[in-house]
Amino acid sequence: MVNTKKFIAKAIEEIQTSAGSEKVVMALSGGVDSSVCAALAARAIGDNLIPIYIDTGLMRKGETERIRQVFSSISLDVVQAEDEFLGALKGIVDPEAKRKAVGERFIRVFEREAKKKGAKCLLQGTIYPDIIESQGGIKSHHNVGGMPTKMEFTKVIEPIRDLYKDEVREVAGALCLPKEIQHRMPFPGPGLSVRVIGEATKEKIAVVREANWIVEDELVEKYRPWQCFAALLGLGTGVKGDNRIHGWIVAVRAVHSRDAMTAEPVNIPFDHLMKIGSRITADIPSVARVVYDVTAKPPATIEYE
Repeated sequence: MVNTKKFIAKAIEEIQTSAGSEKVVMALSGGVDSSVCAALAARAIGDNLIPIYIDTGLMRKGETERIRQVFSSISLDVVQAEDEFLGALKGIVDPEAKRKAVGERFIRVFEREAKKKGAKCLLQGTIYPDIIESQGGIKSHHNVGGMPTKMEFTKVIEPIRDLYKDEVREVAGALCLPKEIQHRMPFPGPGLSVRVIGEATKEKIAVVREANWIVEDELVEKYRPWQCFAALLGLGTGVKGDNRIHGWIVAVRAVHSRDAMTAEPVNIPFDHLMKIGSRITADIPSVARVVYDVTAKPPATIEYE
């Protein structure tokens, strides 16, 4: 457990020392990590903080509109960059290569926006499990191992880099952030691109976005999972009406966890799994099959890539 009062005071001092009088751009995604960083940085450097939300085209359904509403009280720059990110992912099938492509594109967009604002520092919501998994070779998080080695920023400030996710939520509560933010499910930095096995095309992203929305709609309120989502595994055969189809296979994943280092699958009754499968295949004509993942972490990771 973290001493939130001491941590907040220390983090504010660290941000002030690191930033000095410089303007700072920060990556605000709307998740608890970046929201905590935004709250800390706002207290630390005030108007020198420039929060930026990048619409990568890899976000959840309705995400950009939701971010605009939740953060309507602050001056938030929303950057439309779907074509850039999909272009960076074109032809890439390797999971690590996808993460690095997204990580580099994030930095290049932030560099461009920082130049417009006269900012030289970047602040981001890296947490301790990101560092552990990146350095341990489990997977490169876009904000750690996925970052390019050469950047135009003079400093990268990471005020919550030593915290686990449950500790970040404690700090969010101490900062009086909305409950919706404090308890929001994790979402991968590379977005839906790592919920598509293989190349992440616009068509595949659209399918997994709709499936992901159905999974969250069915499971979040009823089971309160640490994380739940849909992933696109590949193509398989199926039958719709009197016709054989060659459609997508969607995996449903739902887990309970404390700090993301270990996780157990949520015990969902079979009839509810059947309902989820029926909704996905009915609402998304190109989906032929739906499966439920019962693997714990370890041996599996929570996300598929």
